[in-house]
Amino acid sequence: MLPLQGPVSFKDVAVDFTQEEWQQLDPDEKITYRDVMLENYSHLVSVGCDITKPNVIIKLEQGEEPWIIEDEFPCQHSP
Repeated sequence: MLPLQGPVSFKDVAVDFTQEEWQQLDPDEKITYRDVMLENYSHLVSVGCDITKPNVIIKLEQGEEPWIIEDEFPCQHSP
């Protein structure tokens, strides 16, 4: 087992696509992406990651396409 490398952030578990890559996904792949991203975010919140909801999560919850902006995933950890 590998030793812990430090706290996990949303950016560590997020997958982002360019617009071109996104357009190449079929509808089922887009649904799977949405489900996994929302689940990853939910898990981080449930274990106490003090995180502002990333724009990508807001977009996915609203049914929008998830264009991701660099440095959009702050995760602040309690001491």
